[in-house]
Amino acid sequence: MNIRQLIDEEISKLEEEQLAEIYEIVKDFSRSQSKTNNSLFTKLKQVKLEGPVDFAANVDLYLNGEKKIDGG
Repeated sequence: MNIRQLIDEEISKLEEEQLAEIYEIVKDFSRSQSKTNNSLFTKLKQVKLEGPVDFAANVDLYLNGEKKIDGG
């Protein structure tokens, strides 16, 4: 039995008044999840990188080893 079936089984035991309360809980949970499931670009904005001042301008040199991050 999968989770949805287990939930449906438990919900079928509830009274109408209890269902309204459960609906509000599920709705709130769903809203909170959609707020935390940010788009890729929103998540990428949160990425913090540290490096030399010229890293962005010379990223290719750092990647192929012509420049070293330690200043060498």
